[in-house]
Amino acid sequence: MTAEPEPEPLDFGAAVAEVVRSIPSGRVMTYGDVAAALGSRAARAVGKVMAHEGSDLPWWRVVRSGGLPPVHHEARALEHYRAEGTPLVHGSSAWRLDMRRARWSPERGDRSDDVTGAAGAHRASRPGRVDDGPDRGYDPADPGFPVDPF
Repeated sequence: MTAEPEPEPLDFGAAVAEVVRSIPSGRVMTYGDVAAALGSRAARAVGKVMAHEGSDLPWWRVVRSGGLPPVHHEARALEHYRAEGTPLVHGSSAWRLDMRRARWSPERGDRSDDVTGAAGAHRASRPGRVDDGPDRGYDPADPGFPVDPF
């Protein structure tokens, strides 16, 4: 009887980096989205990986659930968002990302035409739901989306 080799242990940091590198230009994922893409609920662990290993990654594409960029990196992140055409919402004294349009999910693939509002946007089928128009990665029942303060 031959023993099967044991699978190599999963390197969580490398897995996070792979997901972050896959985020298209002009799109974002929350820390929780990255964790969920890995089958985890460890959003804080994703934040820790990004804090320690994220400098070589497109770190500005991983944001807080309310559409705010990483803490203490707001000005640098805004430069990247403007350069990439990431959808923003401007209030009277602040800005944040337009999560309805900018949020991306690797399970649904790149829907970058949603960002520009192009006609013929892809439609993702969602089990148990009627197709109600372009899927922008926004779920109003998701507790990660607070009421819009602007």
